[in-house]
Amino acid sequence: MLIDSHGRQIRDLRLSLTDRCNFRCFYCLPDGEPPLARKDAVLTFEEIVEAARIFISLGIEKIRLTGGEPMLRKDIELLIAKLSSFKSFGLTDLALTTNGHTFSRRARDLKKAGLDRVTFSLDSLNRQRFEEMTGVDRLDDVIEAIDAAQAAGFKTIKVNAVVVRGRNDDEVVELAGLARERGLSMRFIEYMPLDSARNWDLAQVMPGAEIIERISARYPLEVERKPRGSETSQNHRFSDGAPGEIGIIAPVTQPFCGACSRIRLTADGQIRTCLFSTTEHDLRTKLRDGSSEEAISEFVRNVVNRKEARHLISEEGFRPASRSMSFIGG
Repeated sequence: MLIDSHGRQIRDLRLSLTDRCNFRCFYCLPDGEPPLARKDAVLTFEEIVEAARIFISLGIEKIRLTGGEPMLRKDIELLIAKLSSFKSFGLTDLALTTNGHTFSRRARDLKKAGLDRVTFSLDSLNRQRFEEMTGVDRLDDVIEAIDAAQAAGFKTIKVNAVVVRGRNDDEVVELAGLARERGLSMRFIEYMPLDSARNWDLAQVMPGAEIIERISARYPLEVERKPRGSETSQNHRFSDGAPGEIGIIAPVTQPFCGACSRIRLTADGQIRTCLFSTTEHDLRTKLRDGSSEEAISEFVRNVVNRKEARHLISEEGFRPASRSMSFIGG
């Protein structure tokens, strides 16, 4: 097992496939495409599979593929099939977070390849506002992607909405209604300081408690009874028994660092022990210099042992993460 110095077991790997994205969300990549790293800086599928195999051998149980936009990575279905083969080796869950790019026509192939779950990003149901927030007019594509995921038989479909006061906070009830209508797991995420423009403002953070209060005024909610454990989201059900679920991810106002079970691997092979880390640990070189599996495993254990106790958002001395979200991988 991977245990950090604070006694937390690390079970979840967020694995970024690319730092590229075809959206320009203001809270992530508003300045456009970042300077592209050399092509050979990005991990190959073979290196990703080898890294995943070692992580799983050390106790990782869940892998989430992220980006950038992971669907921009060519032949992602082949990678998913290879990673899915590790389900006989300890992997219990293989998920994907996407903006919906090309998903509607590839949903069945992704399911067949072994993808268990999918999460879509959807910050607004208003076309004009969607474009203002994401920089692209692609609302219909996201809705079609959700439809395709349901048609393909994905049982757990999550939808993430970053809530920003003055931008889309007036839509939380409507988005909750979408969850009821379609039986989705809707996740509302507090606005975090991860944008490339460094324009984050605490005043624009809408606390998770306020989001729940607004939704409950229209659709009464009750907290899910099962223990939250290491999950990022505090989940709620509709009191009237309607389908769907509401989750609140509130890292700014209600940090959940004490139960964190996550570690991240960037597209260029750097291990990050926290979303807000200011340092990274070079796994890519280890994968390429002939290091033995034992040496790589020991390196990973040592990195995990240095995992931060918590982030310091809103506290004096907070330093933004060393890279923006598109580089880190959600």
